Amino acid sequence: MLVQLAIRDIVLIDRLDLEFVPGLSVLTGETGAGKSILLDAFSLALGGRGDGGLVRHGIAQGQVTAVFDIPADHPARAVLRSNDISDDGDLILRRVQMADGRTRAFVNDQPVSVQVLRAAGAALVEIHGQHDDRALTDPASHRALLDAFGGLEKLAADVAGRHAAWRKATQALAQHRARMEKARAEGDWLRHAVDEITKLDVQPGEEEALAARRAQMMQAEKIAVDLKEAHDGVGGQGSPGPALAAIIRRLERRGAQAPRLVEPAIAALDQALNALEEARIALQSALDEADFDPAELERLEERLFALRAASRKYDVPVEGLPLLGQRHAAELTALDEGEGHLEALELADRAARQAYEGQAAKLSEKRRATAAHLDKAVNAELAPLKLDRARFNANVQSDGTLASPDGFDRVEFWVQTNPGTRPGPMMKVASGGELSRFMLALKVALADRGSAPTLVFDEIDSGVGGAVADAIGQRLARLAARVQVINVTHAPQVAARASTHFLIAKEAQGKELVATRVVALDAARRREEIARMLAGAHVTDEARAAADRLLHMAK
Repeated sequence: MLVQLAIRDIVLIDRLDLEFVPGLSVLTGETGAGKSILLDAFSLALGGRGDGGLVRHGIAQGQVTAVFDIPADHPARAVLRSNDISDDGDLILRRVQMADGRTRAFVNDQPVSVQVLRAAGAALVEIHGQHDDRALTDPASHRALLDAFGGLEKLAADVAGRHAAWRKATQALAQHRARMEKARAEGDWLRHAVDEITKLDVQPGEEEALAARRAQMMQAEKIAVDLKEAHDGVGGQGSPGPALAAIIRRLERRGAQAPRLVEPAIAALDQALNALEEARIALQSALDEADFDPAELERLEERLFALRAASRKYDVPVEGLPLLGQRHAAELTALDEGEGHLEALELADRAARQAYEGQAAKLSEKRRATAAHLDKAVNAELAPLKLDRARFNANVQSDGTLASPDGFDRVEFWVQTNPGTRPGPMMKVASGGELSRFMLALKVALADRGSAPTLVFDEIDSGVGGAVADAIGQRLARLAARVQVINVTHAPQVAARASTHFLIAKEAQGKELVATRVVALDAARRREEIARMLAGAHVTDEARAAADRLLHMAK
């Protein structure tokens, strides 16, 4: 709850320190005394819109500080923790307003954005008035309020969890389908690649060995050509051997006639012929040792070309082809296995959807039942508030196609102000005075369920009096038994039911300056203030007696 409110240099307020207690606190005072200023300042501390015009004239800056005492598990503390702000002890919201329009926000003396301040403030305080455009009039909050009234938060959280699980299953299915479609499109290419790489059967270090052998054989080819030509010249068709042998035979036939002349020549020719044969034999041996086989070189070059062509085609080194083949084979296996996994994911997605839809349908049913109870509770409060011909309806519209974390339901609070008129959204159908009383009836029905720990009502009793004002006072007091209630009022019947009564008044400071002052009233001054509210400027004994009766009835 709010325990302290400190305001410095805001419009007519130069310095103000207020302390609040549980229960119903009322603020009264004459019109123009500064009640609206006080609420504007409080709203500023809660993250409301800043305005340089709020700063007291002639002052560079003003500031508002609100201190709250709340349980350790209150949602406002979660806001702080999510923004790395210490939440030990009381929560202190502070807003500094510059005269030039700039503002600075602090939570527990740590600088924060206005968004963080507003989030914390929304969890701590609700401000309701005739022209309020937030709080209960915001349809976005109606579903949560209905769930709070029916104690459906746990079921709603379960539905949200199942929706998240369904979304996760759907995303996993969609991602796998996308992968499968891509794999199917590449399947034929993958199979071709695996077949080609498998047939190549690349061996470790094969490219390097083939290249070295090819270089060796190309070198041997050049030597072999020369050796072959030499061999052909010595022992082939162009060899001088046959001619030398024929010459030797002719000379041998002449040997008997002139041995002395012929025999030396024959010996020399025999020696030459023998040398020629030895040369042929040596060249033949060299050719054999050269080990050059054109067919083998052709086979080497074909293999090397095939390996390097595959390397260029698949954009990997030759030695990387086996690994690439294994990877593509794994992808093909995954493609085959993926079909089975796809079926499993489809089953999981259906199961998650059915689990969500089952709980969402259960939540819808309970919401409709809860709506009927809420209608009854709110409508029971309307007659004493002079809304006896009006009807409240928690409109629940379920749509199975509206699958959201909140279930299938749209919830909006509708009202019918008079029989025969068309029901419609509360904010559009109800007038300002009616709206404030509808909101009060709602808050009483909801009590402390789905409520901020501090509720502020701004003149919701405007335009009513007598029994209606007393009914409003009764309901504010009942509500204050559950949550802290601060009410700005002009109704003495409401003021009489307060546990704390503040008086707001203007006080002159010198000849030209005026300041707003707020004081907590003791019993005597409170009686006098309620008498003033009853009688006006001139307080009579009859008014004081009437004030006594109101105070006595309130007890």
